[in-house]
Amino acid sequence: MKTKCCSVRLQSLVSISDKAYKATAFDGSEAVLPKSQVFGLDYEVSKSEAYWIASWILEKKELQYSGKKIGWFNPDSGRMEPNIEIIIEKHIPEIIQAVNLKPLKELQR
Repeated sequence: MKTKCCSVRLQSLVSISDKAYKATAFDGSEAVLPKSQVFGLDYEVSKSEAYWIASWILEKKELQYSGKKIGWFNPDSGRMEPNIEIIIEKHIPEIIQAVNLKPLKELQR
């Protein structure tokens, strides 16, 4: 089952035990996160270190984050997959009246 994750830029992420991290955001907010819900670094961010963290745990903690960059962690492959929104649009063609044309004599045998 895939897990919805957010890319979170953090000032620091420190291991405090075998099962938990202490995360500090740039605004000074802190939270203790289970290691099972931190899925690794987001290598696309270059200004600071960003981590993929499960979105459900972020909603419960008082940690600063933005929900703009979302991905899905696939436990089978161990990789992040992009968030793809599928929009289905139904095309309804215009109704065009049939026009009766006589064939060109040049094209007839």
